[in-house]
Amino acid sequence: MHRLRFYENIHILFWLIKDLSWVMFWKPLGILMILPTVGFAIWFCIKTFLSNDFFVYLATLFWILANATWMVLEFYQLEKYKYSSAILFILGLVSVGYYIFIEVKNGIDKNSLSK
Repeated sequence: MHRLRFYENIHILFWLIKDLSWVMFWKPLGILMILPTVGFAIWFCIKTFLSNDFFVYLATLFWILANATWMVLEFYQLEKYKYSSAILFILGLVSVGYYIFIEVKNGIDKNSLSK
């Protein structure tokens, strides 16, 4: 799991470059950074598929996809369609909500709060 943490940090680097490109309106770099950012998010989902953490990584994937969609729509003056990214945000909320439900149901949340 320690190695996964290292790749999470690299993922954050790509994610920040993507979002900085969005805010600075650097279209080519922003669009290019979608690939490694989404790629890492998919890889994290694959690596954690059999654990409850999968749902947090899945929520992150939906979040990145929603942001990337919104970014591309803004880059090409298609803001009127940005609400389509809301579907991806909602899927992310459902994923993390399910994770929290499972953790509370399993009592893991209660144990971590008492420490």
